[in-house]
Amino acid sequence: MDTLRKIKKVWKSKPTIEGAGVHLKRAFGNHEVPMFDPFLLMDDFHSNYPPHYLKGFPWHPHRGIETITYVLHGRVEHGDSMGNKGVIGPGDLQWMTAGSGIIHQEMPLGDDEGLMWGFQLWANLPASHKMMPPRYRGIVAEEIPEVTMNGIKVKVIAGTAGGVQGPVRDVVADPEYLDVTMPEGSTFTHAIKRGYTVLAYVIDGEGYFDHERNAYEHDMVGTNYFDLERRCECTAENLILFEDGDVVSVTTQGKPVRFLLISGKPIGEPVAWYGPIVMNTQEELQVAFEEYQKGTFVK
Repeated sequence: MDTLRKIKKVWKSKPTIEGAGVHLKRAFGNHEVPMFDPFLLMDDFHSNYPPHYLKGFPWHPHRGIETITYVLHGRVEHGDSMGNKGVIGPGDLQWMTAGSGIIHQEMPLGDDEGLMWGFQLWANLPASHKMMPPRYRGIVAEEIPEVTMNGIKVKVIAGTAGGVQGPVRDVVADPEYLDVTMPEGSTFTHAIKRGYTVLAYVIDGEGYFDHERNAYEHDMVGTNYFDLERRCECTAENLILFEDGDVVSVTTQGKPVRFLLISGKPIGEPVAWYGPIVMNTQEELQVAFEEYQKGTFVK
């Protein structure tokens, strides 16, 4: 018999500043390792004030991870040490495997009205793949299939939903990455492999991510100690981490909801992390930064 996944914890993403001065909301990061293994970090960059994002993320190195950038509104210019360059537009995705080392830049441009909205997810690589050759995959919106099931729309970026497979394949973490939009009064159930890490991030609206609708059964990080009106529905900028099980079930009542549903196979290895480089040991980190200083970082 299938087991429904219960909510383990709920967070609210927190404002922070990264890059050369980009204002964004961090859903999770360094402090949550290894809770989200194989994922390391997730940022929500959402602003209609260009001075808060135009300085962008100038040239910087990555090693040992994959960075996944998904754009809802606006454009992001990018370039890297492999010679890739272009623009990620609305609905587009960039799945970059840094592997042994890559130097790149990402410069948000916004749209004609100044709106910029997207997400960046970092996925860790196991020791056996930390030094794999870098690779870049740019996927435009038209390449991402959308499945409609009982009025629920699912954009399948990675993994499978409704019998349709997404364009991102052959990834070490065996991930699923779905963009789900549910109308009011609907139920979405999705099977996910037991033992995999599963998270959801609410983009807009509100929904119930626990079939028992009990806000007191799980941790709500950031909730005021004296807040006696804990809500069991999750709203925009809420991050949900699920317990183990076979199936995720989400329902809506009087409002629609849109969320990202992401899962991956845990690595279970030590994490040595400093800035944009994630390895298994402090010694490996030191080597990476020494190579960067010497100009031998890119293999």
